[in-house]
Amino acid sequence: MDAFYASVEQRDDPRLRGRPVAVGSATGRGVVAAASYEARRFGVRSAMPSVTALKRCPELIFVPHRFDVYRAVSQQIRAIFLDYTPLVEPLSLDEAYLDVTENLKGLPSATETATEIRARIFETTGLTASAGISYNKFLAKLASDQNKPNGQCVITPGAGPAFVAGLEVGRFHGVGPKTAERMNRLGIRTGADLRACELAFLLAHFGKAGAWYHAIARGEDDRRVNPDQPRKSSGSETTYEVDLVEPEQVEAGVRAMADDVWAWCEKSGGRGRTVTVKARYADFRQVTRSRTRASTVGDRETLHEVALALVRTLFPLRAGIRLIGVTLSTFDHTGDEAQFDLLRQADGGR
Repeated sequence: MDAFYASVEQRDDPRLRGRPVAVGSATGRGVVAAASYEARRFGVRSAMPSVTALKRCPELIFVPHRFDVYRAVSQQIRAIFLDYTPLVEPLSLDEAYLDVTENLKGLPSATETATEIRARIFETTGLTASAGISYNKFLAKLASDQNKPNGQCVITPGAGPAFVAGLEVGRFHGVGPKTAERMNRLGIRTGADLRACELAFLLAHFGKAGAWYHAIARGEDDRRVNPDQPRKSSGSETTYEVDLVEPEQVEAGVRAMADDVWAWCEKSGGRGRTVTVKARYADFRQVTRSRTRASTVGDRETLHEVALALVRTLFPLRAGIRLIGVTLSTFDHTGDEAQFDLLRQADGGR
């Protein structure tokens, strides 16, 4: 979907159409959850501090998020996908992989299928979507960003390696900013540079990920579209308007985040064995503490107990804390516990 959260807000409030819009909070330590294309022209991006966004675009209009609405629209879109193929792998509320090799409509090509799906999404929701079409997931993902908004791009078999060769490595899905910087320092700036590297060299510098980089530089990706992708974790975090400086405040924050996580566990039936606490200090230094139990966390009190024990290893505090997060992972995916919650993976900013 194109700038999903912001586009929903512009759809539902005509006064916002054609204007720079950010979903999020403009106060204190708020961040941009999604930015309209009008806002992006000023350099406003998702995950950007609101203060920075307003400096770049003083006319920026902030609107609070409405995740219940975004979820409902996402379900409408998912229903359209399932009219064409059962092989739908959601990545977030606004993005998914579809395998349409054999589609339920009997359409002759993936290109025609994508065109029809995009038209139906617009007819049903009033929102535009973009599509990437190719012979594997990696290339389809790259293609999906090529002609945004409201466009599609096809990378045909045989064209993959050449397409990858001309892109900067920072554009590759799965290569984050820090990895891109490491690659740049090694003289790897484009897909062509990456392809010129021997497998042994990439393994030496990037560990197991080196094999993945070696493959994608050649346009290779053997991953299947998996419609039953299990939920891997449930987490919650918050950034505070004022730094937490007392241990009691920090512990209260951990309990609140743990309560949020456990609320999802009770709703979904999900249970995990690994508890992780994240803390970000006022100077932006971040630390995490984790513990994996032999058995799953079975109740809220146990989650509290483990999370508090972890955060107490940070006492006495070296500085004020601006962010606290708690995550439960290493799920036991049996029966109904493997439910997949799209909201937690939502981005809304593409």
